[in-house]
Amino acid sequence: MAYADPQSITISGSAVSLPRVGSGPTTGAFSANDGTVQLSVLHTSGKRNRHTLRLTHSKIAPDPLISAQNIRYSASVYLGFDVPPTGYTVAELVAIVTGFLANATASSNANITKLLGGEN
Repeated sequence: MAYADPQSITISGSAVSLPRVGSGPTTGAFSANDGTVQLSVLHTSGKRNRHTLRLTHSKIAPDPLISAQNIRYSASVYLGFDVPPTGYTVAELVAIVTGFLANATASSNANITKLLGGEN
């Protein structure tokens, strides 16, 4: 089953519509009309199965070396699963990622803030 078209993501209180821009047997791509927000889905199979959801955000901002010039910056966030072909059910994996995300986002995203601040 494919992801719904379009996808939507809310960043800083603003909803962004991401219509499907690409599709393949193991991939899906969604992008905002201006290309500043992109969502991709990728699955690979082998000795280990990998499932990746990636969000890329880009913006135009001043160059710190040449303040009169603007350049494009981008940042990406990944959620990846690396699992054996057998041994785990989808429900078990959902429970694991739910716990992981709960830890990362607890107390107003405290652990994500610490991670991005370089804490360990």
